[in-house]
Amino acid sequence: MSENTSATTPHDAFFRSVMSQPEAARDFLTFHLPEELRAVCDLDTLQLASGSFITDDLKPFFSDILWSVQTTGGAGYVFALIEHQSKPDRHIAFRMLRYSIAVMQRHLEAGHRTLPLVIPLLFYAGRRSPYPYSTNWLDDFDKPELAAALYGGDFPLVDITVVPDGEIRQHRRVALLEFLHKNIICRDLMEMADGLSELLVSQLNSGYTTRSQLLAALNYAVHAGDTGDYHLFIRTLAGRLPEHGEALMTVAQRLRQEGHEEGRMEGRMEGEREKALQIAKNMLKCGMDRESVMKMTGLSVEDLVDILH
Repeated sequence: MSENTSATTPHDAFFRSVMSQPEAARDFLTFHLPEELRAVCDLDTLQLASGSFITDDLKPFFSDILWSVQTTGGAGYVFALIEHQSKPDRHIAFRMLRYSIAVMQRHLEAGHRTLPLVIPLLFYAGRRSPYPYSTNWLDDFDKPELAAALYGGDFPLVDITVVPDGEIRQHRRVALLEFLHKNIICRDLMEMADGLSELLVSQLNSGYTTRSQLLAALNYAVHAGDTGDYHLFIRTLAGRLPEHGEALMTVAQRLRQEGHEEGRMEGRMEGEREKALQIAKNMLKCGMDRESVMKMTGLSVEDLVDILH
């Protein structure tokens, strides 16, 4: 495989012409796949797969020989990625991993619920011998052992839904963020007003939350949360945070303005609809057919029925 991005080398072209044939690919995999992997592959089911989904930044580095094969158990299939290289590449393992992940992504986009096994197989024929670089992508890290521990197990998960509110309050500058995200989805704003006001007092007194962050948090609460009376929610907080009443009233004023604008928009839309109905009524009285009236006014059949009755 050449890293020349402008043309395919003769090595690549010859490799592709042979490895695109199922009989040749079957023999290659028979002789070169590790035994434990060959045991799960039914090589009689080889089908050449498209490599056209490779991202542009990877295309210059790969020969696009990708075969799909059913498993011997018949419950699924795997991909065999065969790559040719004539010049050693220090980062080939990482690049082949990226290609493998692209195959997995395409598999998911096709509607499958689980990831396929993608077997990267590097075919090397170059001047330097033996191949000088590792084919384990973890060796690309400065600390392979730490990388293996991180990527070989579960990723760290911050599931804030199971963290008690009391513990969240100890999380200093992220406590307000965590508290709101945890509670805003499943609780009425008024139900968490006591806990939120208590947290806000603590956060503001300790300096963990600034006035601008307070405004951002309250705006988030009233726009993402749910309650029967948003103004009552704001007044409740203002009563418990009198020194920050100005900030809270700013949010309340913004709510009123948004409600006013929404009302104006609804009124404008209702007015335009009334005009359209009146125009349609006049058109129908003049003998214009319904199809033309609907096309010109944007009204529906049901609207015209209402007009006529």
